[in-house]
Amino acid sequence: MSSLDTGLSKKTSIMGLKLWVLICICVVVLICMFLCILSMWVTCQRKSRRRNKYPLSQIPNVPKDIRVDSVGGPGQHNNFEHNNNESSGNKSSGKMIFQLGVSKSGGADNVSQSSSMYERGRRSQSGEEGSSGGFWKQSSSSHGAMASPFIGLPETSHLGWGHWFTLRDLEQATRRFSNENVVGEGGYGVVYKGTLINGTEVAVKKLLNNLGQAEKEFRVEVEAIGHVRHKNLVRLLGYCIEGTQRMLVYEYVNNGNLEQWLHGDTRECGVLTWEARMKVLLGIAKALAYLHEAIEPKVVHRDIKSSNILIDHDFNGKLSDFGLAKLLDSGESHINTRVMGTFGYVAPEYANTGMLNEKSDIYSFGVLLLEAVTGRDPVDYNRVANEVNLVEWLKMMVGNRRAEEVVDPNLDLKPSTHALKRALLVALRCVDPDSGKRPKMSQVVRMLDSDFPYREERRNRKSRTTSMDSDTMSGSGDIERPTVSSEI
Repeated sequence: MSSLDTGLSKKTSIMGLKLWVLICICVVVLICMFLCILSMWVTCQRKSRRRNKYPLSQIPNVPKDIRVDSVGGPGQHNNFEHNNNESSGNKSSGKMIFQLGVSKSGGADNVSQSSSMYERGRRSQSGEEGSSGGFWKQSSSSHGAMASPFIGLPETSHLGWGHWFTLRDLEQATRRFSNENVVGEGGYGVVYKGTLINGTEVAVKKLLNNLGQAEKEFRVEVEAIGHVRHKNLVRLLGYCIEGTQRMLVYEYVNNGNLEQWLHGDTRECGVLTWEARMKVLLGIAKALAYLHEAIEPKVVHRDIKSSNILIDHDFNGKLSDFGLAKLLDSGESHINTRVMGTFGYVAPEYANTGMLNEKSDIYSFGVLLLEAVTGRDPVDYNRVANEVNLVEWLKMMVGNRRAEEVVDPNLDLKPSTHALKRALLVALRCVDPDSGKRPKMSQVVRMLDSDFPYREERRNRKSRTTSMDSDTMSGSGDIERPTVSSEI
């Protein structure tokens, strides 16, 4: 041992350093070289990620056969009634509520409720014209009138459609996912309000990776609405994939949702007029008609409910939350799947058998329409036994010829008898227990469009008068009202 100590203590010819000192220096140099090489490798990997060099297996599959659906944007209207004791200034205050997902079981009620987020802010977000992701070029008129949310963002992050955001982009937008930026949360994850580097306000849905659920919901939403563009669909601007992180970036719609306007916080700022309610519902009907009939494969939303209907400052309805959506090929009449949705809105045949197609969405829309007409929840256990279920109660009221008593009592200006009967007729057809008798959503759009029957009647009468004599033509000047079921 003493000889080893003596050997290590001997001075060497290198600057007179002892042997043990020289050995230590060599070890330190080797460690430093290893750390430098490791640092360079990590840096190269990060740069590679930022250039979006991901494996093709990570890129979501998106339907490509999607057609353009142009929708004109209506002008702004006075669509709400202020309460006598409320000032208009209240409407600018930001509000947010959220609901966690719950489940109910037992027979036909075996329905898992999906979570949803409700958001309300301060700024107005204009509607997008209908188009598809396969056609990014827009007409010169619409292009000049509508700023792209991608202006000012790095072009290297674009991939096929929308924008491929980095984790750093979204951390900066949401102030590192600050709790102050949370606008909603539930079983799927957390939604943050964010501001991109170009000033565009967005809603960032950060999905929780519970047993791969984040990956599943991420792919569902991207494949369902990644390429589609419609004025009445909340626009998916892009997404983020880094490691296990899965995030979706949407346009920010900041005037609450239909549930809030009918039952929740925004009621203190005013009550939606009948015209505003019908405008919102007509927009959602157009969005569903587009998803069901204008694109391939068709998209079944599977969770139509008032909290998923966002409203902009022009009172246009925007359908959101495609986490439960299913794609249905043209050759498929239905698919068998686990029953999901929200209790009270789910079609009975789907709840009983698990057989899903677009008719399930149509039933849910009918319930939504009844909710807007009456101001009642689809299921309310605080009411007397025969009024708990909205659909059954309304059928009873119509059968007893008491249809005018079902109108939301909070409406100061009641709808005309004709307008009420039209809405109830459409809703009752949509909630027909026989799914085969329910109308298509394109037919619902025509029935809800108040001008449609009159335009058709004028067109038909004009064609008939060309072959009539003058007496017959003079007798046909009165336009008949569209026929409405005598039971209403």
